[in-house]
Amino acid sequence: MVRFGALMVAAFGTALGTGGALAAEATVDERAYAAVDPFIGTGGEGHTFPGATVPHGMIQLSPDTRIQPRKLAYGWAAGYRHDDDSIVGFSHTHFSGTGHSDLGDVLLMPISGEVKLERGDADRPGSGYTSRFSHDSETAQPGYYAVTLEDYGVRAELTASARVGLHRYAFPAGKPAHVLIDLRTSMYDYPGKVLWSRLRVREDGTVTGFRETRGWAPGRQLHFALRFSQPVSGRQLHDTEQDVAYKGFPPPGEKDPRQRAQIEGRQVVAAFDFDQAAGRQLLVKVAISPVSEDNAIANLDAEVPGWDFDGIRAAAKRQWGEALGVVDAQGDAEQLKSFYTALYHTMLGPTLFMDSDGRYRGPDNAVHQAKGWTNHSTFSLWDTYRALHPLMTLLQPPQRTSDMVNSLLAARRESPYGMLPVWSFHGLETWCMIGYHAVPVIADAYVKGIRGYDADEALAAMIASANYGPYDGIAQYRELGFVPIDEEGEAASKTLEYAYDDWTIARMAQAMGNRAIAAEFDKRAANWKNAFDPSTGFMRARKRDGSFREPFDPAASGYGTDYTEGNAWQYSWYVPQDVAGLAAAHGGADKLLDRLDQVFDARVDPSIFAHMEDITGLIGWYAHGNEPSHHVAYLYAYAGQPWRTQARLKQIMESQYAARPDGLAGNDDLGQMSAWYVFTALGFYPVTPGSNEYIIGRPFLPRATLNLHNGKRFTIVAEGLDDAHAYIAGVTLNGKPLRRAYLTHEEILAGGELRFTMQDAPNREWPGMNAQAPYSMSR
Repeated sequence: MVRFGALMVAAFGTALGTGGALAAEATVDERAYAAVDPFIGTGGEGHTFPGATVPHGMIQLSPDTRIQPRKLAYGWAAGYRHDDDSIVGFSHTHFSGTGHSDLGDVLLMPISGEVKLERGDADRPGSGYTSRFSHDSETAQPGYYAVTLEDYGVRAELTASARVGLHRYAFPAGKPAHVLIDLRTSMYDYPGKVLWSRLRVREDGTVTGFRETRGWAPGRQLHFALRFSQPVSGRQLHDTEQDVAYKGFPPPGEKDPRQRAQIEGRQVVAAFDFDQAAGRQLLVKVAISPVSEDNAIANLDAEVPGWDFDGIRAAAKRQWGEALGVVDAQGDAEQLKSFYTALYHTMLGPTLFMDSDGRYRGPDNAVHQAKGWTNHSTFSLWDTYRALHPLMTLLQPPQRTSDMVNSLLAARRESPYGMLPVWSFHGLETWCMIGYHAVPVIADAYVKGIRGYDADEALAAMIASANYGPYDGIAQYRELGFVPIDEEGEAASKTLEYAYDDWTIARMAQAMGNRAIAAEFDKRAANWKNAFDPSTGFMRARKRDGSFREPFDPAASGYGTDYTEGNAWQYSWYVPQDVAGLAAAHGGADKLLDRLDQVFDARVDPSIFAHMEDITGLIGWYAHGNEPSHHVAYLYAYAGQPWRTQARLKQIMESQYAARPDGLAGNDDLGQMSAWYVFTALGFYPVTPGSNEYIIGRPFLPRATLNLHNGKRFTIVAEGLDDAHAYIAGVTLNGKPLRRAYLTHEEILAGGELRFTMQDAPNREWPGMNAQAPYSMSR
């Protein structure tokens, strides 16, 4: 692949400054970078952020537009909503696309004029330090964000390295210039969320600090170090919980806040003053560390030793260009914007969680040392095992996946519970969602030949998690073959997900030559059958005595039902390891196909899910905004009618994605929604991670080349593709007709060409009557 050359950097910057119009000689890296729009997903329910980060970086430096009470914080899970018109400040840690809010550490706000220590009311301009802004003044590119704070006339620019956020502020002439550091804020207000914090000014002017919070991950600790590019002319350090009455004089027995060098408490905020000459810019660099303030200083010195904002921005561009340029996609401007933004979103998590010296903090809250691998955290595994991690195994260097596996294994070694993570961030477990889905991530990596970790330890960790982990209902599941609803909620979903995870353990054990373990977990993988009710055709929860719970309403969803973030119409197709068995349970493929049509064609009042904010993106009962539905359209191809998959995919792509701020139908969930898009746009999807197969859907780009990290290239071509020609007429692989509706991982890694010929009507003859069927454990 062509990479950035020194002669291209100036042209690259010029092209970006003209709205993305690139010179003819632009490289694929440059074209990919310029196509990304970080504002996609920042409106609606996407919950993405537009700020500065690098691929999988520990810093996510981004604006926060509003901080809500905890009960109202869902829409601000990433700190920013595109329909807001004010900015609270710029904080250094953010989730991308979650359904839960947290982080928002170390908020900075540049202000001119009077110092105000409280945020104020966003609906009452001037009531606090919050400032209005206009989207007309915003710029967002991978690794860079800029905006003008209208109430202060301050131009703020942000960029980042892996562990450091770099700010550049231009203040108006003739007004006092200040920078606030607010340690009280997070993504939501909650009394007592900040357990303790500290801020101190060291003799050389470096500002360091720490805070511990009790949010989604209780007891989370974060340290930071900060430096200004100019001398500070004055300062105020406050704990507003203790000195709320301070009005120009210190409380009795306390130092004047202007003289303090250190402050500790639960409500710490500080203001630093600067003498600004006309046209002079102030830079601020902030490093974070999970270990200590001294380690934060070391991170600062290691990654950003000077004040070259443009150099750090250029380095971030290069990293993003190289990461995105792994796919050379062709199409119109709208297609490329959607595709490359989706690819960009798949690289925002999991995130680096390790200092420059290799130390990190584990789930036991102790400091550990990584040797020979890079520790990551922020694992939204219930979402990302489905497509994001499989996409990583295909498009990113094998070392990245190896690092992820080593991170999962380290978390298990350091866990007080001896278990693999469920949903973890900053090293800590949140216990969010169900299943033991670190297991398929590890198994999928292993069967694809990715190594660099202890496979025996990995298999032991997977078995221990499946047998003894403190997952809901595991003991009963092992005893009965299902999770009983009279002892554990959402039991049907848990039974189905545990069964799939068990199948992936069997796959890895088989690949390692451990036949006994493979046989044990193959048997457990068939436990999905215990949830199937042939009288209704739905997956349902049983009670301990084996009877199904009554009364039964297939439309019911939410807490207290048989299902997790879904209902019977959405969860009854979750048997990715045994689609042939699922069809047989329904009485044959034709009956399963009819049931799938009922899912998509139903007339559903969206208000039925008003109590379930995660169930969005409805097409009938199909809910693309939530993960249990993500494989369903591909089941038509499994059942022998791929043209119906092709029709459904067109319906989903056209209604659930768009190249605008509200262009994601639901939470991006650390990149899972976007990974679905990337795979589907290329023309195939990993319905069953661990099988090494990708089910063919249909391409949505006229041409795309995967520049694989083994040096090979795999090109997908769609002849005649347009809106009117949305069906596959035929497929060739390396010039030979492909008589099956799937590809193997090995075929893609070998390089070559997958060529589609498109037509305007369904082709019911492809792949043919005797076509080889995709993997299913019942065959």
